[in-house]
Amino acid sequence: MRKLFAITSILLLCQTTDAQVARPVKEKDEYYKAFEEQLTGRIYLAKKYTSLYLGGPDGIQDLRYKPNTLTTLGVNASYKALSLTLGYGFAFLNPHKEARGKTRSFDFQTHIYPRDWVTDIYAQFYRGYYLNVGAPPGTTDKTFETRPDIRTRLVGLSVYRLFNGQNFSYRAGFLQTEWQKKSAGSLLVGAEIYYGSVKGDSALVPTRAISFYPQQGVKRFRLLELGPGVGYAYTFVYKEHLFATGSLTVNTGLSFVKEEGAGGSANRTNLSPNATFRAVGGYNSESWAFTIAWLHNTTNAKGRSSDELYSLRTGDFRITLARRFTPGGKLKKNLDSVIEKIPY
Repeated sequence: MRKLFAITSILLLCQTTDAQVARPVKEKDEYYKAFEEQLTGRIYLAKKYTSLYLGGPDGIQDLRYKPNTLTTLGVNASYKALSLTLGYGFAFLNPHKEARGKTRSFDFQTHIYPRDWVTDIYAQFYRGYYLNVGAPPGTTDKTFETRPDIRTRLVGLSVYRLFNGQNFSYRAGFLQTEWQKKSAGSLLVGAEIYYGSVKGDSALVPTRAISFYPQQGVKRFRLLELGPGVGYAYTFVYKEHLFATGSLTVNTGLSFVKEEGAGGSANRTNLSPNATFRAVGGYNSESWAFTIAWLHNTTNAKGRSSDELYSLRTGDFRITLARRFTPGGKLKKNLDSVIEKIPY
């Protein structure tokens, strides 16, 4: 059952992804409308991932290890600071799961959008990856090389100040709890910190490819990165209802990397650029919202040589249909009573 049953956020500690943890603010109706007193119900299709990339030299394709994570179909309901999510990895959504090997994972990604801040928290643990080695000559069927021994860990925190929160809303696109009615953008300034590790029972580079990649012989690497970042976010709105939002933050932090392999261990300290990209678009109105969203984070690290690049790439792709409801008097009273007990 566990191979198919993906409770994408088992209650997710009230899933702060959709939590409205900021103090109430007066809405700028000419730019957005907030629905803080309404209950938002959602049906969604989602896929999370944490992929491992080993950079190849010029002219050589990167080695791209991907996890065999499930595409899940689920439901979500949120009201102010409360949220509940349940998802299931149906077989018809994951037809090739057996050919790509088994992946065991715990993936906690939460993205919190108070009015003037953006906070991302990552705690991701994966075991089991595969390489897409293409189709044999004369066939069209893809083949995969599985690596059940590869394990990755990534824990991180990103906090950015949103300078135009009075006009620009992340919640409208990513949470469907507001309605951005007019185009607006904002500068972002903040900082990030990440710790990650990758380990295999044998070398990360397959034997057949060791002559092409500078990471040959490396069985494990660890990284610690921290530093400031800057970015920009913008929402384009067409006739109040159709919208597209793009957001990019770039962080250039101090990177500490340790590699271990058959030849011993090596350490390196340098500057490493990382980036987080968010994109969402769709339709929004007084009662309904339909969105297609993608959030992608890249954490890069360099090893012993300048050509030796490691990259952990995490993300969440999601399609959502949302409907807002006004809760009845008794339900509203009960929900508000629970919220009052939540420490902020």
